[in-house]
Amino acid sequence: MEVAEANPETWAVGFLDECWWSRVALPTLSSWAEEGEPLRLIQKSVAKDDPEPKAISCYGLYVPQLDGQTWVRFMDGRPVSSITTQFLRWSLQKLQAVGKEVLVLIWDNASWHISKEVRRWLGWA
Repeated sequence: MEVAEANPETWAVGFLDECWWSRVALPTLSSWAEEGEPLRLIQKSVAKDDPEPKAISCYGLYVPQLDGQTWVRFMDGRPVSSITTQFLRWSLQKLQAVGKEVLVLIWDNASWHISKEVRRWLGWA
């Protein structure tokens, strides 16, 4: 990060994260029922011909040196390697448009961040 700070005209530091929501899977929740009554669970499903996505993902890249901008994109489906590389490509195009040549990317070790596909795209494989 010190190298990025020493080259502010062409280098940027960005913090990337994503989340996703499924309309089928329920989050982990506490549940309860009336005393003496059984807990009733409802299994959700989606028809095979349903055109709506089962899930959506939201990717965001926070770039503090660009006036604290956060770039956000929503995409159909869970965050997977191919969607991650699409977001990275889009982010790099935006950075290039403002004169940045290098992105120091801070992110976690989500499985789709360290997959073979993403590592190959980044040139790490």
